[in-house]
Amino acid sequence: MNNNMTVGMDLGDKNNTVCVLDAAGAVVLREQLVNTKESLMKFFKKYPGSLVAVEAGTHSPWISRLLESLGCEVLVGNARKLRAIWTAKDKCDGRDAEMLARIARVDRSLLYPIHHRGEATQMDLAVMRARDELVSVRADLVNHVRSTVKGTGHRVNKCSTEAFSRKSQESIPEGLRPALMPIIEAIEAISEKIRAFDKEIATTMQARHPEAKRLSQVPGVGPVTSMGFVLSLEDPARFTKSRSVGAYLGLTAKRDQSGQTDKQLRITKAGDEYVRRLLVGCSHYILGVFGPDCDLRRFGLKLAARGGKNAKRRAIVAVARKLGVMLHRLWVTGAAYDPDFLTNRMKQAA
Repeated sequence: MNNNMTVGMDLGDKNNTVCVLDAAGAVVLREQLVNTKESLMKFFKKYPGSLVAVEAGTHSPWISRLLESLGCEVLVGNARKLRAIWTAKDKCDGRDAEMLARIARVDRSLLYPIHHRGEATQMDLAVMRARDELVSVRADLVNHVRSTVKGTGHRVNKCSTEAFSRKSQESIPEGLRPALMPIIEAIEAISEKIRAFDKEIATTMQARHPEAKRLSQVPGVGPVTSMGFVLSLEDPARFTKSRSVGAYLGLTAKRDQSGQTDKQLRITKAGDEYVRRLLVGCSHYILGVFGPDCDLRRFGLKLAARGGKNAKRRAIVAVARKLGVMLHRLWVTGAAYDPDFLTNRMKQAA
């Protein structure tokens, strides 16, 4: 049995560097492995029950699942927190692997281990991210057309991005049509692909994620946001308190406190940037002119009314954080959304 062995593995794109420590902390093996399932299975079958430490990266999700299936205990370290590794003066793959093993052997919490999503969830989330990439590309193309037309003294008529390919053609000067019409055709093709993704997301939500459909009852939270939220968190039981979701998504402020000094800093921006961006987008809608009256809107408008240079920005972030907390609470309890829940509770208490 090798359950007293600790293995550190520095992951690469083609090769992985491995360092194995025994129970006393002595190095018993250094080796390079080809980054394939066959190579990893052959090696780790020699070390069943061992503790394996890797850094989070492109290959860490499937590698961690593979090693767990072989009976290993896998710790996926948060690369942002492992300063002892990435600031070393003699940094190399072999040293990185050894440091991972030694940190895991001494105190695994120093790796700030993260939780990778399951394979099925990863596949569903890949659809969401593919749609997001197309939306980003389409926005860049639309901006290119608008700025190019402005350079000739003309303007493209105001319209939604969805209708841009249809309504912009009449605004294109004749001299620019050879340059811009192919781009407009590409915008329409991308819009069709985005609509296809929207249908697939709706089908997936109906078939496999009914909890996401329940979260869509909140005004401003559509299928894309609710699905992104559910797939990112995956398991609501991971959080003992709904308030922890705000910190998980990087929507809480950093802290730098020493003595009597406690600085006001920006949000951490930790966690999933995609879901954080979706929640911020919902927050903009809730506080916008079309946002329905509710506790969240009143809370945000009260913060924005305090004035100051960044009052509106802080209100947007604060509403996004509260929205994330509320969505998790609705998910856990299965309750129906009440836009005046806090207001009614305060009235009852009074």
